[in-house]
This record gives sequence, C-alpha cells and structure tokens, in this order.
Amino acid sequence: MVNASATLSLRMSRRLITACSIAAVVLAASAPTAHGEAVARSKLWATINVCDTAAHPNTIGIRASMPGARKRGERLFMRFQVQFYRPASDSWHHIGPSADSGFVPVGSRRSKAGQSGRNFTLQPPPRRASHVVRGLVTFEWRRGGEVAKRAVRVTRAGRPNTVGADPPEFSAATCEIR
Repeated sequence: MVNASATLSLRMSRRLITACSIAAVVLAASAPTAHGEAVARSKLWATINVCDTAAHPNTIGIRASMPGARKRGERLFMRFQVQFYRPASDSWHHIGPSADSGFVPVGSRRSKAGQSGRNFTLQPPPRRASHVVRGLVTFEWRRGGEVAKRAVRVTRAGRPNTVGADPPEFSAATCEIR
C-alpha cells in the first residue's frame, strides 16, 4: 500500500521532470548553433591590413566588415580608432582625434555586408624606439537616426585578401611603427 505523501511526491517528481524536459527542448531549439555563432562572428571583424611599409611609412591601415540585418530603414556605420600600447601600465590608450575617423556610413539594409577601412599616418617615434598600435572599430546599425545595435571589436589577424592591404595578404592584430 502506497501512502498519500509518496503518491504526491511521485506526481510532483514527474511534473518536474516533464517541465525540465520541455525547457531543455525549448532552449536547444532557440539557442544558436556553434556553426551559426561562428558565421555571425566571421561577418563582424576588424584587422590591420597596412603596417608601416615602404609605400605607407608610419601608417596603420584598419579594415572591417559588418553584416546588414536587412531591416527596413537600417543604415550601417563604422568608427575607426587607433590605440597605442603603454608597457608601463600594460594597457591600451586612444591616440586622440587625429587617429579617429568618427562614424562613417558603410551601407544600408540591402547590403549583405558593409566593408570599409581607414589609413592613419602617425607621428614617427624617436630614433631607436617604436610604437605598438592596434585598431578599435565600433559598429552601429541605425534605424531612423537611432542606434538599434552597437558592437566593438579590436583588430585581429587572419583576414587575408582585404582591400588595400600592403602587402596584399597582410592581416595583423597589432602594428609596430618604427
């Protein structure tokens, strides 16, 4: 003979198991796949494609790409900034207005991806010294003049064949200006 509290406990356990099973199915269905996340990350990127070459002395080139969300009235914008590394504080700092593009339009909702880039010529360092710099790109998706979404990326290596690269296959996370 089963007592009433054991029957109640069994029913509650079954309901809890059912609820957890349903929640797991819903979460699995709504969670992006690893492949989907990789694709999304690959469409939003920033890299250095020029770094103090003979053709571009004391210059850092930053190139970036962002996907369009294809929503009515959406416009894509990017802001390119250069940061320098300060070893004493082990931190990155903005150079300032001379190394800041402000927000630049790069496409509309019809774009599968908006790409753009900027070159910044920096003050050469003192003799036998160098500056280590990187790019910081702020991406904005705007609708009706309002920011609908914003993302920020620092430059990373691994984007060969970018427009304007010097040399043609160059892609780096940081750049040393000598």
